[in-house]
Amino acid sequence: MTDADVKLREQAERRVEAKRSVVSHLMVFVIVNAGLFAIDWWTGGGINWAFWPLLGWGIGLASHMASVWMALSGSHEAAVEREMERLRRQRR
Repeated sequence: MTDADVKLREQAERRVEAKRSVVSHLMVFVIVNAGLFAIDWWTGGGINWAFWPLLGWGIGLASHMASVWMALSGSHEAAVEREMERLRRQRR
């Protein structure tokens, strides 16, 4: 394997792990929140408290998804390249 192949494989592994982390996060989110809503319903559900953890965690999940999407879309890599170029120019 050449150095380019090794780097490409490392990049591919990071991308696959990022995708898996989002899927895992989403699965846990759905299972736990379904359980919380079931508990809320079984205990009378008068105040519907299960919406609050759903809202807070949903914001966190959306942030996680957005950060992974940005990284996988290439915008992160492009920003890193621009910053590296800016730093190179400053050194001269």
